Amino acid sequence: MTEGPLIVQSDKTILLEVDHQLATEARHAIAAFAELERAPEHMHSYRLTPLGLWNARASGLDAEQVLDTLLKYSRFPVPHSLLVDIEDTMSRYGRLRLEQDPQHGLVLRTTDYPVLEEVLHAKKIEPLLGPRIDGETVVVHSSQRGQLKQLLLKLGWPAEDLAGYVEGTAHAITLNDQDWTLRPYQRHAVENFWSGGSGVVVLPCGAGKTLVGAAAMATSMTTTLILVTNTVSARQWKDELLARTSLTEDEIGEYSGALKQVRPVTIATYQVLTTRRGGLYPHLELLNANNWGLIIYDEVHLLPAPIFQMTADLQARRRLGLTATLVREDGREGEVFSLIGPKRYDAPWKDIEAQGYIAPADCVEVRVELPRDERVAYAMADDGDKYRLCATSDTKSEVVEKLVAAHRGDQILVIGQYIDQLDDLARRLDAPVIKGDTPVRERQRLFASFRSGELGTLVVSKVANFSIDLPEASVAIQVSGSFGSRQEEAQRLGRLLRPKADGRSARFYTVVARDTLDQEFAAKRQRFLAEQGYAYRILDAASLK
Repeated sequence: MTEGPLIVQSDKTILLEVDHQLATEARHAIAAFAELERAPEHMHSYRLTPLGLWNARASGLDAEQVLDTLLKYSRFPVPHSLLVDIEDTMSRYGRLRLEQDPQHGLVLRTTDYPVLEEVLHAKKIEPLLGPRIDGETVVVHSSQRGQLKQLLLKLGWPAEDLAGYVEGTAHAITLNDQDWTLRPYQRHAVENFWSGGSGVVVLPCGAGKTLVGAAAMATSMTTTLILVTNTVSARQWKDELLARTSLTEDEIGEYSGALKQVRPVTIATYQVLTTRRGGLYPHLELLNANNWGLIIYDEVHLLPAPIFQMTADLQARRRLGLTATLVREDGREGEVFSLIGPKRYDAPWKDIEAQGYIAPADCVEVRVELPRDERVAYAMADDGDKYRLCATSDTKSEVVEKLVAAHRGDQILVIGQYIDQLDDLARRLDAPVIKGDTPVRERQRLFASFRSGELGTLVVSKVANFSIDLPEASVAIQVSGSFGSRQEEAQRLGRLLRPKADGRSARFYTVVARDTLDQEFAAKRQRFLAEQGYAYRILDAASLK
């Protein structure tokens, strides 16, 4: 019996002994199909879910490879019932296939007659289908392709979509790669996406997801709609496309609160597309305003619900989702799987770090003691007020001042959730602050000053969580966040991961109030990064000089 690092249990949980010599190797192997649930110091807990196993199946792993991994690293015999369950679950993907039939158009076809009979008798699915062709095939109304995939996933029979795509309007796009080349993992990501048709590419922050998008556009050679989180991100995409491709200013349009340009390549913000007037979304028509050959969803884990609804009607167009993490705090990962597509490529953060493409990072949790009066106020507060009270303690501000002083000469980001806390920190540190009401032009000016080194410290709210390129940022100090948000934690660390000119490591501090909700939420926030191999050192604030 191998003394492996895993304990695999019949309730679909997997325990990983962190201090085992094979722990890193085993964690890497199971990350492709298991989700980390808890990450205390010595024993991490993972769970096997149908969606995780189906994503693994769609990205090329089969049940035999999953079972071999568990058997290889398990300390004890793997329960036979679990082995059977994994094989059965993974075999469900692809028993139903959406295809194009030369005579009948879009059809649902099966390799397993009883499965088709089961789904045909589901009340919600029946209206989406046309006549039965034979025992294995039924016509699907072409407009219901997306909704059918959503419902089949909920029934536990995820369909493999092989129905193909409209070509879209042709538009010449090439990469200007005389002075640079795609990195091997970027090239593999594009190849996997293209061979799969549609789906999601998962790469660490700072690993060049925009270049993956540009290379997909050069492969598609069609008009492209790019959906992004905010206007600053839209302009960064535009600058990158102008620098890296043959596209010119006249070929790239911005569709935001400030501009409404529809061009062969159009970059639109989620915010403007989901703006409601009279209960309607007037700008969603942009999704059908052109014969797009490719739609790119940047930060796909943030996709708003109205975009999901519209994407259900866009299944005939190629769709590429880009993200650093497929974690969604609203639990709608299944919507991404069924409507954007399954995971086509996923590069572990530590693998990209080992290749030198992202900076190594040292993660430190600094724990502070609340003063007695604040502890009493916290104890007596209503549940809805507790987190804000402990997250915005003045004790944290004193710690931030010490950390900034200790890293004088570095490019420092101070990140938080609460605006009054950030305003106070900006005054204490004599640093500018970027928040929701900061005009786009002012944001761009401050980010540019920070990039150039003119500004050494910048205080930012959650508006800087996503798609902001700050290559020389080397220290981040997080004082508060969106409760237990794993994806926010990953994005904030991601602000630091661009490789540094001098090769130094990044430092990511989280200042946490001991024995409060702040500490509890911090543990939840760290789960995704723990899965990627990042360990948090715990430091007592009293030890800071």
